[in-house]
Amino acid sequence: MKLYHCKGARSLRALWALEEMALPYELVVMQFPPRAFHKEYKEINPLGTVPALVDGDLVMTESAAICQYLAEKYGPTPLGVDKGEKDHGLYLNWLHRSDATLTFPQTLVLRYTLLEPEERRQPQVAADYRQWFLARWRSVEAGLQGREYLCADRFTMADIAVGYSLYLARTLAIDEAFTPNVLKWWERITARDAYRRAVDR
Repeated sequence: MKLYHCKGARSLRALWALEEMALPYELVVMQFPPRAFHKEYKEINPLGTVPALVDGDLVMTESAAICQYLAEKYGPTPLGVDKGEKDHGLYLNWLHRSDATLTFPQTLVLRYTLLEPEERRQPQVAADYRQWFLARWRSVEAGLQGREYLCADRFTMADIAVGYSLYLARTLAIDEAFTPNVLKWWERITARDAYRRAVDR
């Protein structure tokens, strides 16, 4: 397998998952955004986004889907939650919420505070989407009430996927996301050796 990655980008989800599962892979680290600095990358992923995971003839570009794929294809692993388990639906919901609901508004904050040239930055848009993210992030604080992890009473791909949203919140200085339950969970999941290896890479 080969993973195309940019430091701090959503590809961290896939990298963390690969490290947790101790799967063999080749890592290609690119400057962000790759569509600007690595034109040849569009031959792998025409969207120019990261991640891209190449596994034989398969190319995947959705970070949460890659986490699910790795657990299902290369398991069994406790990182996945099987169909027969009580929390299977909850697990899938967190995986999909991680990007569609949580990371999406953060990308607009990122764009309009850091990525655009100074004259194109939109403080009001960034502020609005910051609040949008925080309103939706409350579901994580609530979901962790009485739990150490998001589902299945163990660390899973859902924690990796949602954990990246908090990683990005920290990058964007959205400190209000670090509510009491979330902070304990964050300290727990980022103490894992695989997380540290992924960030170091």
